[in-house]
Amino acid sequence: MDVSLASWLVVAVALAAANLPFANENLFGFIPLNANGPGGARKHFVVRLLELIVLYFLVGALAHALESRIGNVFDQGWEFYAITGCMFVVLAFPGFVLRYLRKRRG
Repeated sequence: MDVSLASWLVVAVALAAANLPFANENLFGFIPLNANGPGGARKHFVVRLLELIVLYFLVGALAHALESRIGNVFDQGWEFYAITGCMFVVLAFPGFVLRYLRKRRG
């Protein structure tokens, strides 16, 4: 796998992972929460935020694994993690808008 393909793969996975907490009511997309009646349980915002943090680290682990397969793994400082964390939150914005800011009809 070349550097360009690995880079675009990480970006695509990050985009999907950042929007996953807002896309459904299951934890990490496949673990159902305790259903209370026919409507089911709704995830609280704090649960979605914790899920977003865990997914950030999973995408980071994937990126680290791809980088180690390509060549040398570079040491990163706190600035790298601050910037990539902010970028991950920006990638989550479409899911946040659709979940909380979209006008409901009906």
